[in-house]
Amino acid sequence: MTKTVTTRYDVAEHLRTPEEMAAYLEACLEEANGDAAFIAKALGDIARAKGMSQVARDAGLSRESLYKALSGDRSPGFDTILKVIGALGLKLHAEAGTSKDRSCDATI
Repeated sequence: MTKTVTTRYDVAEHLRTPEEMAAYLEACLEEANGDAAFIAKALGDIARAKGMSQVARDAGLSRESLYKALSGDRSPGFDTILKVIGALGLKLHAEAGTSKDRSCDATI
């Protein structure tokens, strides 16, 4: 019997283009159910794909604070999220939801 070797899946290795990054974040926004830490983790995945040091510089943050903010262990401040979104080259858009949907929909 042969032994199966597995490796850890890292989504950051598969986010190569801005369109893939935006689609990944949009899917995470749809699945987040109001969990800001989940969105922060998704932004962290995208930042790792682009290069955390460069994203930190572009956002005006230290690399260490960016890792902490986007670890998924806590919910970073909205100002940090906006800085990171800008540094990633993404844009934040709002869309009106239906009357049944009381949550806020945002697309990136």
